[in-house]
This record gives sequence, structure tokens and C-alpha cells, in this order.
Amino acid sequence: MQRSQLILIMNGEMSKEDLMLALGLKDTKNFRQKYLLPAISENLVVMTQPNSPNSPTQKYRLKH
Repeated sequence: MQRSQLILIMNGEMSKEDLMLALGLKDTKNFRQKYLLPAISENLVVMTQPNSPNSPTQKYRLKH
């Protein structure tokens, strides 16, 4: 369910902070574990900088 919420609000490339704000979430750990990582592992969402996963400029987008 969380993954589908994430996918519905994604608009182009978005930072972690933008995604959390759009979902109304404040807990980074919860967001990462329940929304972001499952969507990435299911190949629904991709990182814009896959070689630098911890980059402060990392963004995410839907996989086409």
C-alpha cells in the first residue's frame, strides 16, 4: 500500500525530502523502510545517481 502511495505522488525527479513532504511524513527511517526501499527493490522507482546512493543531491523517479 505504501509503495502505491509513493508511486501516485511521484512527479518527475524528486528528492527524499520532497517525497516525504508530499506524503506528509516526518520519520526518515519509516519512509525509507516502508516506502522507498520496497519501491526500489521491486524496480518501480530508480535513483538518479545509482553509483552514489548516499549523495545529498540524490533524487528518485519512476522507472520507465
